[in-house]
Amino acid sequence: MYHPRGCREVATIGRHSDLLEAALARAGDAFAADRVSLGLLRHGVLDFGGAAKPDKPVWRLIGDAVRNLCPVDASFEGRAVLVVPLEVDGSAGGLMVFEREGGSFSTADRLLVDLLASHLALELDNTRLYRKLDMLFRQFMPADVADQLVSDPDQAALGGSIRDVSVLFADLRGFTSFSERSSPEQVVGLLNRYFSAAVPVIINHGGTVTTFIGDALMALFNAPALQPDHVLRAARAGLAMQSELEAVAALEPAGPRFRVGINTGAALVGNIGSNERRTYTAIGDTVNVASRLEGRAEPGEVVIGQATCAALGEVARARPLGALQVKGRAQPVEAFKLDGLHEPRAHRGTQVVQLR
Repeated sequence: MYHPRGCREVATIGRHSDLLEAALARAGDAFAADRVSLGLLRHGVLDFGGAAKPDKPVWRLIGDAVRNLCPVDASFEGRAVLVVPLEVDGSAGGLMVFEREGGSFSTADRLLVDLLASHLALELDNTRLYRKLDMLFRQFMPADVADQLVSDPDQAALGGSIRDVSVLFADLRGFTSFSERSSPEQVVGLLNRYFSAAVPVIINHGGTVTTFIGDALMALFNAPALQPDHVLRAARAGLAMQSELEAVAALEPAGPRFRVGINTGAALVGNIGSNERRTYTAIGDTVNVASRLEGRAEPGEVVIGQATCAALGEVARARPLGALQVKGRAQPVEAFKLDGLHEPRAHRGTQVVQLR
């Protein structure tokens, strides 16, 4: 493989071999009598896939084309060689090499080569951008949800709809006092340690992290992807978070501890904000109650609302906390401390206990 100097990596989504194959097929149709090679830059290395690489006399032309981002041509022992770089975001993302025995490239040939190169460079640029979007989405939501948003960007339009969801809130009890006696670097380090442990747990259970507010986070289940078992997923995530965070808490014996609140019900779910800036979230009494339940939980506890407990049914190992009067709500809220779950068991080989 050839390593041209000064080349930046261009990350693309999907398999490079697939892109190579499709592009070579198009170029082969237009230049059937010529030898056509296509190389993509990966980690500063020119990758020609499974195809044969150009021979050494062509390498100098390749280096010039990549460095100068301009087509380069020459003749070697009765053959004409044309090297065309693929410019992506101001640098070379790859190149195309055309070799013709006993002839030369006409003006019409060069125009067609430029058209092919421009089209492929655009594909590379688009896949690079989609790759960045894909990586960004996967930091906040499960892989299948990220795939939906990348494949259908219209889902990111402003608007919302009413949907039953399970909302999980978590924050650090004692965070304010910890912040008062700690340096900013210590505070940020603590938050990163807790969130680095908590967020993967939520995502692994199918939740979508929608908001970070200081030391708190909010996650949704059954949105944007439909999840018939969203109540169970949220309950599992809350308990798994507390278990996972025990190791983090052990590093800060006198530090804050996570508490979790979960509530289930109807909410307006969608993209809220403006055309310039928006956020995917849920709004409504269900969300407010989830936040209040989290505020009434003790460190290390998971507190759930009545609707969540009812939906879990006999699956839940829960203790009633009675009717709690919560801030901003006239009616009291029935709350339960979730101690664990009796996981659903299969019956007769095919049926599974369903949530109510």
